[in-house]
Amino acid sequence: MADKEAQQPEELPVVFLHRPPSFILPFGDHLRSQFHVLDPYESPEPYDSFLARHAPSIRALMTMGPALVSAEFLDRLPVLELIVATSAGLDHVDLPACRSRGIVVTNASSAFAEDVADCAVGLLIDVLRRISAADRFVRGRMLPVKETYPLGFKLGGKRVGIVGLGSIGSEVAKRLSAFGCTIAYTSRNKKQSVPFLFYANVRDLAANSDVLVLCCALTKETYHLVNKDVMVALGKEGVIINVGRGSLINEKELVQCLVGGEIGGAGLDVYENEPNVPKELFGLDNVVLSPHSAGGTPEGFEAVLQLTVGNLRAFFSNKPLVSEVSNE
Repeated sequence: MADKEAQQPEELPVVFLHRPPSFILPFGDHLRSQFHVLDPYESPEPYDSFLARHAPSIRALMTMGPALVSAEFLDRLPVLELIVATSAGLDHVDLPACRSRGIVVTNASSAFAEDVADCAVGLLIDVLRRISAADRFVRGRMLPVKETYPLGFKLGGKRVGIVGLGSIGSEVAKRLSAFGCTIAYTSRNKKQSVPFLFYANVRDLAANSDVLVLCCALTKETYHLVNKDVMVALGKEGVIINVGRGSLINEKELVQCLVGGEIGGAGLDVYENEPNVPKELFGLDNVVLSPHSAGGTPEGFEAVLQLTVGNLRAFFSNKPLVSEVSNE
C-alpha cells in the first residue's frame, strides 16, 4: 500500500489528522482538496515513526472523536499552534497544557448546537409524554389487553433549568420558551444579555426547576456536578436531560434515584462509561436512552465540515478563527 500522504501537493498547508483507528473522516476528499492531510493510519509506516518524521512541519492538528490530546502527546509536536476539534466537547483535550504552550483550540459547538438542542427537547417530550414506553406498549400488543395507558405530563408551563447557557444551551432555551416553559440557568458567569433567571449553583437551580437540561462542558469543576443532593432538590417529579457528557452526573446515584423514585425520569444521550449503559435503566419506562447521537445529522456534519475548513483556512491566512475556545 502506497503512503497516501506522499500523493499530496507539498504546497498545500499541512494538517495532521488525530483520530481513533476506527474513525473514518466523513469529508476526507473535500479536506484533502485544500490541505495536505497527514493521516498516520493511511500510511504503512509505524505510527511513532510517522509522527516523529512529520512533527517539525505540523502547525495544525485536527482531532476527531475521543482521540486523547494529552500533554505528553503535545510534547511530541514542538511547533503545533492550532487544534481544530470536530466535537463540541473538549474533555479529551488537555486545555491547560494547550494554554501553557500557547496552542489555540477551536471546537464544533456552534455546528452541532441546533441538532443537539432538537434532541434535548425530543428526549424531554418523550420522557414527559411516555412516547417510547407507549410505543413498546402498543408493539407488545398490550392495547387490546389493558386498553388504557398511564397519563403523561404537559410540557408547557414547566420550569426548565439549563446547566450551561452556551451555544447549545441557548438553542434549548429558545425552543422551550416557544413551548411556554419558564427558563432559568446556571453557568460559570451570569450573562447580562439574556432575560432568564440566573442561579449561582446547580443545587439552587434544581430546587427551583421541574426539569434540568445539561449542556455544559465536562471539566474538573463540572465532574459529577449533578449528584444525589441535586437530584433530591429537583424532586420526585423532576426530570433530567443530559446531552452534555455522561460524567456530568454521578451515574450510580442517578440510577439509585430513578429506581427508588426520588426523581421522575431521565432522558440520556450520554453515559459515564460509554459504550456501557447501566442495565438497571433498561426496564424503566420513565427513562429514554439515546446512543450519543444528539448531533448526528447529515446537516450537522456538513456544518462541521464548513466550520472545520473555515478555522483551518483562517489560521493559515492569519485571519480570526471562526470558533476559538475561550482561555477561561
